[in-house]
Amino acid sequence: MQPIKNIIFDLGGVFIDIHYQKTEDAFIDLGVTDFHTLFTQHHASDIFELLETGKLSPEAFYDAFRATTQLSLSNEQIKTAWNAMLGNFGMEKIEWLRFIRSKYNIFLFSNTNQIHYDGFMEIYREQTGREDFNDHFIKAYYSQHIGVRKPYPESFQYILKEQGLNVSETLFIDDTLKNIEGAKAVGLQTIHLNAPVSVIELGL
Repeated sequence: MQPIKNIIFDLGGVFIDIHYQKTEDAFIDLGVTDFHTLFTQHHASDIFELLETGKLSPEAFYDAFRATTQLSLSNEQIKTAWNAMLGNFGMEKIEWLRFIRSKYNIFLFSNTNQIHYDGFMEIYREQTGREDFNDHFIKAYYSQHIGVRKPYPESFQYILKEQGLNVSETLFIDDTLKNIEGAKAVGLQTIHLNAPVSVIELGL
């Protein structure tokens, strides 16, 4: 392992708690009994992948979701159920970022979407009184903004190229194994973060 100069962090499961089951339960309560076939931590159906790569606006997603499920749900019902998975930020991890950015060039890369983005930014503001979570990083990359998502190799290559990073000096940390495998494929050093281990405990 070469010395690390750069770290690319995932968001969900690393800095903010994500409760996939809460979203599945919320959709089941709305009558979407097969939600697990549409979206899980490890799988995204076409409409969710399009949402997460910015190819569907939130409004177009709501329409597509209604068409897919054949249910007459309001935009607000879909939004509330979809955001149910968003938990709280770990405040000790947020404070730890002040320390780790003094040692490494740090970046964020999250598979997300504009609905969740707006939701977790509001959670961050409510928890911290600060305006922008992205300020902790040299740059935060979100799948809906760059048009590609993990684990596709081109998503990692996009960041490496834009930032001029040496792949062998760059560490990627994520809680989803598929994303770790995608990062390894382009030559990144990786750590698969397994709950209940915290990113703070990695000894970086």
